[in-house]
Amino acid sequence: MDKVNSKVNLRGFSLVELMVVVAIVGVLTMVAYPSYQGFMVSSNRAAAQADLMSLGAAMERHKAAAFTYEGAAQSAANTGTPAIFHGHSPSAEPYANRSYNLLITVATGTSYVVEARPLSSSVQAGDGSVYLYGDGRRAWDANNSGSIGNDEFCWKC
Repeated sequence: MDKVNSKVNLRGFSLVELMVVVAIVGVLTMVAYPSYQGFMVSSNRAAAQADLMSLGAAMERHKAAAFTYEGAAQSAANTGTPAIFHGHSPSAEPYANRSYNLLITVATGTSYVVEARPLSSSVQAGDGSVYLYGDGRRAWDANNSGSIGNDEFCWKC
């Protein structure tokens, strides 16, 4: 076999073909990324809700031991970062990965309100706080107005 006559026909991608692939990937990314962000916000909120339920259980244990909800925050205070539970959510993650700060906003002898407040530096910014009340009510400030409306007393509004 003659080496001169046996040419191997190698062919690469043309610039047009490469640009078509880049355009398709760009369109898919534009469609998928907002959906992914929405999923992340929703899953972080669900983790905060689970952490609030655990904090509520810790508040009940605190009341069983102290006969009051008072003094459950750091430095035996009635409000602020909890001393009886993690101060961040997701609590299973390191503090540096937090999306919410957990707070005791009201603690009296007979009732409490705990809050998961989103960090402004996370994907949760603008999502609104999530609340758990000692009487079992749940609220989510879905419109991020800073107050809970009558239609926001649910976690999946």
